[in-house]
Amino acid sequence: MIDFQNASYLKLGRIDYAQVASQIDPLLIEGEQGYVAFKGMRDYIVFTSKRIIAVNIQGITGKKKDYTSLPFKRVQAFSVETAGTFDLDAELELWFSGLGRVRFEFKGNTDVAYLNKLIAHYVL
Repeated sequence: MIDFQNASYLKLGRIDYAQVASQIDPLLIEGEQGYVAFKGMRDYIVFTSKRIIAVNIQGITGKKKDYTSLPFKRVQAFSVETAGTFDLDAELELWFSGLGRVRFEFKGNTDVAYLNKLIAHYVL
């Protein structure tokens, strides 16, 4: 499992969901839909209609992967921060019951208002 307390995803950039659909779709339950994906160096996260799936690529070859599910029903609070003039990255923080704070950093051109609406739709 990813240690969300000590690790952070640096500068996630949006990718086409189709690039990871073959790996994520088999994990989805009936009625769940994948919406958007963001990738860092090797790892990536996917927002679905029920959760955030964080994928940690392991090993030299990258064949071993850890899939961590962060269900929206466990979110107690969340915060988005837009990019600024000098601070060029956007941030998303979520507080999960039983897990604590999870923080994601995105490239400055990320539409965090969309992420805010997506999360709010399933959390509130």
